[in-house]
Amino acid sequence: MRLHAIVEDLDTARTAVEGGATVVQLRRKGTPTEELVEIGRRFPELEATFIVNDDVEAAIELGADGVHLGREDTGAERALEAGLLLGLSAASVDEAKEAECAGASYVGAGPIWATPSKPDADPPIGLDGLAEICEAVTIPVVAIGGIDATNAADCIRAGAAGVAVIRAASGAAALRAEIDAAL
Repeated sequence: MRLHAIVEDLDTARTAVEGGATVVQLRRKGTPTEELVEIGRRFPELEATFIVNDDVEAAIELGADGVHLGREDTGAERALEAGLLLGLSAASVDEAKEAECAGASYVGAGPIWATPSKPDADPPIGLDGLAEICEAVTIPVVAIGGIDATNAADCIRAGAAGVAVIRAASGAAALRAEIDAAL
């Protein structure tokens, strides 16, 4: 099971990895590439797959394992040319299939539930929408949006290969324990 911790700083990333996160995604919306690179310099030292959100050039400069791009972001071809893992967001089966055809390594599906972390998010797709996406593609699907220790296992049961958390990143150990106990 992959636990993606979406973080803004190294301290939260360390806490998440110590708690069982296997992927750490550095996400600082609107941060210039140079500043993002400076913030992310120590992330490759973590014992986790390192993903940069939205910024292909920062991911390359940092030697990150991959980049995650939202539905409106550009740079997928550049990421693939650079040999990065490519995560693409999808809120529907059609978008998930398009992501797979575009060469995505995984799909970030959601939001599953409403989330205060992204007030401009699309309407929630729920567990049924997640299950439909999981059945429609052959690449791993990572559920995101409103996920915490009370509902993460439901996402795995719906077919997700993992879950991504923002607010629950610092409580990764409890989240991991809940998922393991439920499955």
